[in-house]
Amino acid sequence: MINQIRPVPSTPDVSRNSVRENTTNFHHQIAPKEKKLIEIITVPNPSGQKNQKNVAITFDTKLINNILSKAYSKVSTTEIATPECLAKLVKRKPDLVFSGVKYFEFDGNQIWLNDVLDLNKICYIGSNHAALDLEHNKGVAKLLVKKAGIITADYVVIKKSEEPTYKNMGIAYPVFVKPVIGGDSIGIDDLSLVFNREQLDTKIKQIFDALNCDVLVESYLVGREFSVGILEDELSSVLTAMPIEIIAPKNHRGHRLLDFDIKRLDQETVRKVKNKTLHEKLSEVGKSVFKALGGRSFGRIDIRLCAKGLPHFVEANLMPGLSKGYFYRSCSINLDMTYDEMILLLCSNRLNSC
Repeated sequence: MINQIRPVPSTPDVSRNSVRENTTNFHHQIAPKEKKLIEIITVPNPSGQKNQKNVAITFDTKLINNILSKAYSKVSTTEIATPECLAKLVKRKPDLVFSGVKYFEFDGNQIWLNDVLDLNKICYIGSNHAALDLEHNKGVAKLLVKKAGIITADYVVIKKSEEPTYKNMGIAYPVFVKPVIGGDSIGIDDLSLVFNREQLDTKIKQIFDALNCDVLVESYLVGREFSVGILEDELSSVLTAMPIEIIAPKNHRGHRLLDFDIKRLDQETVRKVKNKTLHEKLSEVGKSVFKALGGRSFGRIDIRLCAKGLPHFVEANLMPGLSKGYFYRSCSINLDMTYDEMILLLCSNRLNSC
């Protein structure tokens, strides 16, 4: 049955044969459909924006509907455009809501979907509002992770309302500069790696002007870059960590920066972490960060090595994309999992814990 699928603890043995042996419970034959009501929730996007502020996860709605319909008796897609639509959703009380929507904007008010679902005891994939708030602000996330004893680069947050305060940061160059909020490497480019005060002023002003948000300045980590997918078995609280290495092409200055254009054009290389010791270290950091931020169900933790080869927390994404991006590739590379299996697992894990 689909609802018997369970993740297994991450293992330092990452050979292909070993992974297949240790993750056979991810692979299954389609059983008779479970009598569950699954609703896929979306919001209007009249201007066709690629990055809506109130949507954290974008995916192919029709594809997800087709996948879930193989396993569950009733799957529907609903667009929530008004408070009345939301009230009707609550009244229907589906067994599970599958959505990447963060909040709705009704008459100038923000109403968080997960808050409404929690209040009405309706299950949904992913973390709650409180956890999403913590990971959304990179400065807050780094502070909490640091308090939990996890290594992260030295940093300072430059507030737009207090520009003069960054004149004496206390962090040696080079530094890496990025928006304190936002994903998909928005606001990151060749100018993000800064070697002097003039470059710093230029990059901070660029972010202030273009994105109108605070700025995170952190010590630059010169080592390799990784992302660790996390899957949680919510009944046992066992976490499965799935590290992958991400290699950006060198820019004209010889630096590997995973910037907005490289992600947009899919120019980076993603590969498995073959070194057993490194795999274990990355897995440990990924799971520790996920717990420190109150993550649930699934997520992705970004990590970079310093000059000494020590893993440092960079940022977290507790609502990672569910197209065939880094989270899916971490499942595929580490667990030999198909896309359909990943989607079904996210649902069955959550349904089993409700």
